Amino acid sequence: MQRITITIDDALLTAVDDLCARRGYGSRSEAVRDIVRDALAPARAAETGGSGACYGALSYVYSHGTRDLARRLTGEGHEHGVSIASLHVHLNHDACLEVAVLRGPPARMQSYADAVVTQRGVRYGHLHLIPEGDDAPTRPGHGDGPE
Repeated sequence: MQRITITIDDALLTAVDDLCARRGYGSRSEAVRDIVRDALAPARAAETGGSGACYGALSYVYSHGTRDLARRLTGEGHEHGVSIASLHVHLNHDACLEVAVLRGPPARMQSYADAVVTQRGVRYGHLHLIPEGDDAPTRPGHGDGPE
């Protein structure tokens, strides 16, 4: 590991310190390492050229009353073949939250996410890519060394 020095404005440093306190980081360095890993994860996943495997989480909110939407969403899942698990939550009378855990080539996961979030009746969607292997982000207490 190498030590670096950065210059940061007061407001941003206050935000980092608040993040450290809220999440229980032992130091600013731990927080900054996680922030950098999270920022680099999509680029590292994309470095595979769209062919290597990575993990992803696609979350989206949709109106379950939209005609044929459930059928169309299921069809997209079967067509792209990257979903390995999912969670379905009823938010209210009309809205559902779906979280799909994905594994596969980043390009295929992005294609699946695009196909889902552009459906009529889907109100929000976000794909989070996580590189597979040693470069994957880690959190304190999860194989990150002694606790």
